[in-house]
Amino acid sequence: MLVNAARMLRKAHDEHYAVGHFNINNLEWTKAILLTAEELKSPVILGVSEGAAKYMGGFKVVAAMVKALDECLGITVPVALHLDHGTYNGVKACIEAGFTSVMFDGSSLPFEENLAKTQELVNLAHDKGLSIEAEVGAIGGTEDGVTADGEVADPEECRIIANLGVDFLAAGIGNIHGIYPEGWTGLHLDALENIQKATGGIPLVLHGGTGIPDDQIRAAIKGGMSKINVNTDCQLVFAQATIDYCAAGKADPSAANTAKGYDPRKLLKPGFQAIQAKVKEKMELFGSIGKAE
Repeated sequence: MLVNAARMLRKAHDEHYAVGHFNINNLEWTKAILLTAEELKSPVILGVSEGAAKYMGGFKVVAAMVKALDECLGITVPVALHLDHGTYNGVKACIEAGFTSVMFDGSSLPFEENLAKTQELVNLAHDKGLSIEAEVGAIGGTEDGVTADGEVADPEECRIIANLGVDFLAAGIGNIHGIYPEGWTGLHLDALENIQKATGGIPLVLHGGTGIPDDQIRAAIKGGMSKINVNTDCQLVFAQATIDYCAAGKADPSAANTAKGYDPRKLLKPGFQAIQAKVKEKMELFGSIGKAE
């Protein structure tokens, strides 16, 4: 059974670990993450961008797939299905589709508009039993075609948004989506401390978890980051494993290949296993292994 993310992140915050949010793009990714979470007895959040949902056939398709896999695989750990960087309309559609958690990203809007729409969606999500994440200070890099520099959120704006009743808050502290460029100066941990104080200890979310040094990840968790988003890392290992499989000639349909390596089930298996290994690595770093209730 899928759950909203509020309780799992409050527990993570109180016990000083983080729950991994791993974006999904197809059935193989979803299955790999769920099986790894179950094996490690770790809570997990399955993140879905609006672009990925469109690729998979829509929000209702994604929700049905995740719920069916969760049930048929016998998953017992807490799993949340979460909209990542949702628009105003996207959040409403996910609530209707059966997601258990949503993120409204109004960070590109004028602050007062972000405030008003966040309040409306907080009320709607909570009425339906969903958890909701908001964002203050645009996260750097590119996400679904929207690009921002690595901004540092204003603690006072964070306080105002947090007081609307959001369950967890994405606050920029110099982090970015995608590959970190040369010359990136690192996370602003002093800003993190100020934001955590200003928000009264709300669980915070670190987007752009790929490429941040492990010691900074640990420091961010200690400072109140309770949900860490990982996407690019999984994309990279999935692509590389598939490339290596093809480069080895195992997917050549013209070869005398008795194993039928071009069968999609075999073609995607190396990427499936690579994602499992990457998710395990991140769960170990985040300290969430064995934390399932």
